[in-house]
This record gives sequence, C-alpha cells and structure tokens, in this order.
Amino acid sequence: MKPGGTKGVFPGSAAWFVFLGFLAASVSAQDVPRMSPGELAAHLGKPDLIVLDVRAEADWKASDKKIQGALREDPRSVGKWAPKYPKEKTVVLYCA
Repeated sequence: MKPGGTKGVFPGSAAWFVFLGFLAASVSAQDVPRMSPGELAAHLGKPDLIVLDVRAEADWKASDKKIQGALREDPRSVGKWAPKYPKEKTVVLYCA
C-alpha cells in the first residue's frame, strides 16, 4: 500500500472495532469505539497498533482482501488469544 492510500486494502463491508486497552470478551459492540478505514490507514505501521482479522476461517481463506500486517485469530476463541496482546496497545478487530 502506498503511504496515505487505502485502495484495495479494506474490505468494503468491514466492521471496525477499536479496543483501547485490554480486549474483553464480555464487552458489547455498543460499548466499543469504532474506527473508519481512513482512520485505520493513518495508524497502520505504528508500533502501538495490532490489527486482528477475526473472520471465520473459511471466509478468511476465500478472501483476497486482507490488511497487510494483520494477524488472524479465531473469533470463537477470544478467551484463548486475547490475553496474549498487551493492554497498552490499540487492538483493532475487523471482519467482513
């Protein structure tokens, strides 16, 4: 991706969630701040940002639209992987 560009990087129907602090499975979607694709693009590559693709495995494998540098995590296993991410980082979850 070119600096400042977003073309082809973000799934059009992606839902963007930003967790500031520790990711908790019990947080409801209405309590979670949201980030637009443009806002995310401005933060990509910064060391305090972790981007997690939480699409179902089949959807992830079938898609040609992935955010460069994003890590894939199973959305059904939040309790297993959430503790490994530092609380002081901004964690962005996305799915399409």
